[in-house]
Amino acid sequence: MSQFDHLDIDGHLLQLLVAVIDEGSITRAAQRLDVTQSAVSHLLDKLRVIVGDPLFVKSGRGIVPTTRAQQLAARARGLLDELRSFSTATGFDPATLSTTFTIAANDMQRDLLLPPLFRCLRARAPGLRLRVISSRIPGAEMLRDEICQLIVTPRPPEGSDILQKRLFEDHYRVFYDARERTAPADLEQYLAAEHVTVLYEPHRRLDIDEVLADAGLKRRFAVQVPGFAGIGPFLAGTPFLATLPSLTRVHMLRGFASVPVPVPCPPMPMYLVWHLRHQADALHRWLREQLEIMVAPALAAVSGIDQPSSDASVPAVARR
Repeated sequence: MSQFDHLDIDGHLLQLLVAVIDEGSITRAAQRLDVTQSAVSHLLDKLRVIVGDPLFVKSGRGIVPTTRAQQLAARARGLLDELRSFSTATGFDPATLSTTFTIAANDMQRDLLLPPLFRCLRARAPGLRLRVISSRIPGAEMLRDEICQLIVTPRPPEGSDILQKRLFEDHYRVFYDARERTAPADLEQYLAAEHVTVLYEPHRRLDIDEVLADAGLKRRFAVQVPGFAGIGPFLAGTPFLATLPSLTRVHMLRGFASVPVPVPCPPMPMYLVWHLRHQADALHRWLREQLEIMVAPALAAVSGIDQPSSDASVPAVARR
């Protein structure tokens, strides 16, 4: 008979199980939890005995969770949420936090918002750790399954249990390498050029590409890349154009020239998205508030970067 029972399970074991599943590696889980690999292996052995399952099996050079481990991890995420709420029920003090918070974002919003957010959070919560994963085309299951606790995206997933708040709006511009070409003077030159854009899998286009296509504007795409970070290397040294949110100029397209799109375009909204279960959670609410607070200063700090002073804005039509 096992010398362990359910009372031997604590928050550390639950956190460990979730970390190994998320990371797919004992080494990376140990790094995430700031413990040794031997400590992770020892605690995993303890958890295996308690639940009567191997939890992880070898697959090639790595490990994969068993079906039982995946089921337990889903329960563990909920229990960890309850433990966190229990610990903050009588008051919330960021200075006492010691936890990892996971945010999903694509490369543009990641580089623009999350570094200043983390500096702001760390000033008040030195024990808080941030894990950032790619959101790509985010689905509600990312929040329901606790793959992340927040998503920053222009395309919030739908669901009666999914909450959202608009953070800001951006507008679109046409980027190009001024060493290789001049700005397109009109719509005819814009359509005559070859273009570079982002295409998410499975074949999901950017909103602006769908808007222009729906308007009957046919463009020739020379290159399609899976994220904004891939645009610059293909734009440099070529006569190509890229029609993207203006804020990509801050990091990925810094140094490239840009002009307004030669046709009216809707704005690009950016949303903060979370699951209903976290609505009243003190930690979650505090982190959402901090992100909302720092958005305006972060955008103000980058306003005007690489913006030609002679450009006039193009009127935007209402987004449906």
